[in-house]
Amino acid sequence: MKEKTVLVTGSSSGLGSSIAEVYAKNGYNVIINYNINEKKAHELKNKLEKEYNIKCLTIECDVSNDEEVNYLYKKIKDTCGCLDVLVNNAGITNDSLFETKTKEDFVRLYETNTYSVYLLSKLFGKDMYDRKEGSIINIASSNAIDSYYEFSADYDASKAAVVNLTHNIANHFAPYVRVNCVCPGWINTPMNKDLDKKFKKEEINKTLLHRFAEPEEIANLVYFLGTKESSYLNDSVIKIDGGRKC
Repeated sequence: MKEKTVLVTGSSSGLGSSIAEVYAKNGYNVIINYNINEKKAHELKNKLEKEYNIKCLTIECDVSNDEEVNYLYKKIKDTCGCLDVLVNNAGITNDSLFETKTKEDFVRLYETNTYSVYLLSKLFGKDMYDRKEGSIINIASSNAIDSYYEFSADYDASKAAVVNLTHNIANHFAPYVRVNCVCPGWINTPMNKDLDKKFKKEEINKTLLHRFAEPEEIANLVYFLGTKESSYLNDSVIKIDGGRKC
């Protein structure tokens, strides 16, 4: 893998797979990370290699686990040498009644949604800094900024932490590594396909474009942030939600 390489965490399905495909379409070799769905990860690998003539590597890793992330880091170093772009996309949700959320709920979401961003950025960001080039893109949520839901209070808090962490990572690796954060609104992903119809209609009506985003629309922004065309975008938090009524 001598060409440019991107690692997209949580990329076996949903938004992550769309991000991986946009980078592949533009000639990047892609590292697909998964924790559970090995079959989808390998299906995506085969698709990207066949359609875009690039190289893919699939690595199973729980990105909240230090030992597994250290293995991921070593595997990538041994296989690819370095990363040009790191996309911290892996995340989980836990929609439940506000009164029933537990400490374990908050800790589980924090470890996956927030701590993993720190852990991966610390390792790969140092390599980028030493090489004096690289881009880190963190995927948060509009829930971290101005869209609040009691049933996802733990998720919202974990993503708000990602926004704050982005600023600290950008400062730490300045001036050589660009670090930005993307905050999507609602997306047409498998995660959202079973939303209550009434609730979904209400959310669509709050959106100025009157629809949810397609994953590719978010992925195109994430790709742009990894390219030289965005070379002066750094330490930025970009909300992409179709416009939202207050």
